[in-house]
Amino acid sequence: MKNQKYDIDSVRSKFKSLIDNFENELTTGDLRQKVRSLIPIFHYLRSLGKSLIDKSDASSARERILFYFRKYPRIVIKGDELLIVSAIQEYARRVRELRVQFGWLIINGTTAKDMAAENEFPLDNVNITDMKPDDYILLSEDEDRDAAHRWNIANEIRKSKEPARLKILEYLKRNAGKPVTGEELRYVAKGRTEWARRVRELRTEFGWPVETKNTGRPDLPVGTYILESLRQSPEHDRKIPDAVRGSVLRRDHYKCTSCGWSHDDWNPSDPRHLELHHVKEHAKGGDNTENNLITLCTICHDGIHKKTKADQLN
Repeated sequence: MKNQKYDIDSVRSKFKSLIDNFENELTTGDLRQKVRSLIPIFHYLRSLGKSLIDKSDASSARERILFYFRKYPRIVIKGDELLIVSAIQEYARRVRELRVQFGWLIINGTTAKDMAAENEFPLDNVNITDMKPDDYILLSEDEDRDAAHRWNIANEIRKSKEPARLKILEYLKRNAGKPVTGEELRYVAKGRTEWARRVRELRTEFGWPVETKNTGRPDLPVGTYILESLRQSPEHDRKIPDAVRGSVLRRDHYKCTSCGWSHDDWNPSDPRHLELHHVKEHAKGGDNTENNLITLCTICHDGIHKKTKADQLN
């Protein structure tokens, strides 16, 4: 096999020769001849792009795209960059394959902007406002091998006639306890721009424990959501603003202030999660402020409310 330097030098030399020849075509040839003389230049330019990544690292277009993403994770990658390294025009299809079939957490500019609008994109080094639909970011360097199965479920739910919020909720329920990506939720909602707002509403207005890196699960990768259980919060606990919720959780170090449980202790036989509890009951005038809220696991939270009801009966 030729070494990488030799390949690049050989292709570059031929490319330069073709460019020099094209200068002559501009002055002598007719339109079709000019077009035809550009065809080999185009092919050699693609070959030059392919030769930038050694075949031992990546041999196919999809592998070269993945190699490039993994070399520059959490950095905005322009579609034109992927066009060069893949050397194919249908690079976007290969990106989708990496996302849907192989489980790489790649989002595009549209999804990133939708998430940023709901304060769900905490990457300080990324300027979301400048991102275009054909810009991409690899958010995690870990492959998700369950992604293909989830995308099949997403495709099934997407076809229903339910409103976007209910379709998103159904998808989250079908994957309860498992992280799903913003790209999956946007797809389920048929690309509607308000999909991220509907996710927030499920948490803040309907009491479903949908968490992200920003709202209570700092261990999650950017760009993922998780429905922690099928248990809705009591109605009086649903109006806590996300900013207050986040502050309370950070203050309490993401641990139950009663028993010390945290998500580090989670296991399938003990699938509890963290909730906020009003020190002064909401029904008795307690407000949704940091001073009146503490972090409890669902078991301790239930225990306090059961004791309160028992005391009231006595």
